Amino acid sequence: MSAAKSFAATSLADDRTALAGGDAAGEEPTLYRVRLAPHRSLDERGFRLVMLLVAGVSLVCGTAFLLMGAWPVFGVFGLDVLAIYIAFRMSFRSARAREEITVTPSLIEVRKIDPRGAADEARLNPLWTRLDKEFHEDYGLQRLSLTSRGTPVVVGGFLHTQQREELALGLDRALAQAKRGVARSDL
Repeated sequence: MSAAKSFAATSLADDRTALAGGDAAGEEPTLYRVRLAPHRSLDERGFRLVMLLVAGVSLVCGTAFLLMGAWPVFGVFGLDVLAIYIAFRMSFRSARAREEITVTPSLIEVRKIDPRGAADEARLNPLWTRLDKEFHEDYGLQRLSLTSRGTPVVVGGFLHTQQREELALGLDRALAQAKRGVARSDL
């Protein structure tokens, strides 16, 4: 999955049709919507290629040790291949996690879906919500959370620093717009 696919957002400034579409249907306009997913640089095809390469090298080296009479080493090479396979599978499984954030003038919905598919939702009032940012002097924005009534909801925990900063910018704009109010036209 490419970086562009793992971080896609629409906001009021970028997509005026979301505002018009919400008014036409009698619903609230969407000020900001984002779907977040962890980035993985290796796809399924690349995984198979890496595993074939690792298995091939292990088989050749293990066979050489087997022919020299060191048969236990052959099994250790097999265990290495199994350990690498399990590590990749665990990584792919954790990549199934998702976060969906939607901001409207009266509601912020944060929906987190864990790798098993279990969803956890938080609903916040944008008028009483603030965006908290934790910066590290050397590494930039490290933690981003929406806090309402003293309860923080951490968002974008699996994102890279640059993506987390883009998310913070979009959420800042959407919260400011929600607090200012949205002018609605009669169609």
